[in-house]
Amino acid sequence: MSTEPVPLRQRLRDALPAAMRARDRRAVAVLRSTLAAIENAEAVDGSQVDRGSLAIERSPVGVGAAEVPRRVLSAAQVERIVRGELAERETVARGYDRAGRSERAAELRAEAAVLARHLDG
Repeated sequence: MSTEPVPLRQRLRDALPAAMRARDRRAVAVLRSTLAAIENAEAVDGSQVDRGSLAIERSPVGVGAAEVPRRVLSAAQVERIVRGELAERETVARGYDRAGRSERAAELRAEAAVLARHLDG
């Protein structure tokens, strides 16, 4: 019986309710933020939407008639986004250290550690 590894995005989604049950506010915040970044990356830019004619009689009719499918991200793209979120927190934490705000830097490093655990999984 082969068990395929759980995709990173699914690991993040699965971790969110567990963090909520554990009342881990930091993990909940970083998981929600990262999942939102992934979902934002799937959005289509406005230039791909066919505006067509502005005449009302030529407007699409019905629920979803003017919708465009979202982009589908590869596993590598999702990992790149998560690594970017992690790197951003580490970079900002260094800035807080330089500014003498070690408490805030530690918070950001703890957030980065939450993401790092899921990257390793």
